[in-house]
This record gives sequence, structure tokens and C-alpha cells, in this order.
Amino acid sequence: MAGLKSKTLSAKEKAGHIHKILEDLYPEVPIPLDHTSPYTLLIAVLLSAQCTDERVNKVTPFLFEKADTPHKMIQLEVEEIKAIIRPCGLSPRKSKAIHQLSHLLIDNHNAEVPQDLEALEELPGVGHKTASVVMSQAFGVPNFPVDTHIHRLAYRWTLSTGKNVVKTEKDLRRLFPEESWNKLHLQIIFFGREYCPARGHDPKSCPICSVYGRKSLMK
Repeated sequence: MAGLKSKTLSAKEKAGHIHKILEDLYPEVPIPLDHTSPYTLLIAVLLSAQCTDERVNKVTPFLFEKADTPHKMIQLEVEEIKAIIRPCGLSPRKSKAIHQLSHLLIDNHNAEVPQDLEALEELPGVGHKTASVVMSQAFGVPNFPVDTHIHRLAYRWTLSTGKNVVKTEKDLRRLFPEESWNKLHLQIIFFGREYCPARGHDPKSCPICSVYGRKSLMK
């Protein structure tokens, strides 16, 4: 019955049911990365690339104690930043990006994080996903940041073809109401961690995959 029900639903209808499940499970979703300002959020999101939020949250207190503004950050040597953030991985590249973007914020944006997606994407080390997270979580501007986890779940739930994250973001924006995007992308991340992990996943016990999952998952 579950497979028949899923088959007869349009993608939009399926998305609506999935949205309700996520709302029931996660009516409130905290921002996973600890921060005190748009700038510290930007740095934390940059550090989270190929690193867990938990590890980032253990590292950033040491970094932000020394430098929680662009002006303070540029007073640090790149090597000092690298030594602090080493547990997050990719520290040579990330430390240079943090130092450079701090200079650019001072020179071009009055030491403020710009509330503009394109301006954010021009900063060193800041890609589309990072910029989208900052826009949604720091400034409340509707965005649907898609990381590898959301990309994977959207494919599992047949909400996207899984070709690439750009296509997945476009599909999810089309299927879900704009006012839900900022909260929904966090709900999907939390759901993935608790019920729908990349490995060791049992789709038959998953609240969403068991009803709306791709047929190949159930074999």
C-alpha cells in the first residue's frame, strides 16, 4: 500500500507530505553552528566544509576568543589561524581564505558581512552553499542551501534526479513553499542524521523512505 500511495502522488503532493512529517518531528530547529554574529557564522560555515558541525563548534571558541571581527582577524598571522583550525581539516586553504576575506570585508564592505548572495560568493572560500547558509541563517533571506546530505535525501525521496546539487536545489525550491526553505533545509539535515544516514540505513524503518523512498532502496 505504501508503494502504491507514493506512486499515485505528484511530486508536489509528496513534498507536502514529507514537509508535514518533518514539521511534526522537528517543530523547532536550532542552527547547528555556534555563532554570535553574521561574521562568526560565515567563518563557522566556511570551516564546516568536509568537517562535522560538532568539531567546528569545538574549534571556533578558541578562534573567536582571539578574533571575532574582521579587524581582529587580520591582526592574526595566517599560520596562527591555521594552527587553531587544524582539527577542521583543509587548514592551509581555510586559514588563507579567512584572512583574505576578512581583509576584503574591511576594504569593500565596511567590515560587515554583505547581505547579498553574489557579493558573498565573491569572497575567498565562500561557495554558493556557504553563501546561501549565511543569507538564510544570518539574515533570514529565503534560500535553500543544498549540501551533499540534502542532495542524497532528495534523491532517496524521489524529489530530484540526483544529477547534481544545482539541479537538486532547483527542484526543492520548486516543490516547497519559499517561506519554508530556511527552516526546511535544517529539518532535512536533522532528519538525515537521526533517521536517514548515508551508511547503515534501514529504509523500511525510516519514517520517510518507508513510504516515499525510491523503489531501489527497498530491495
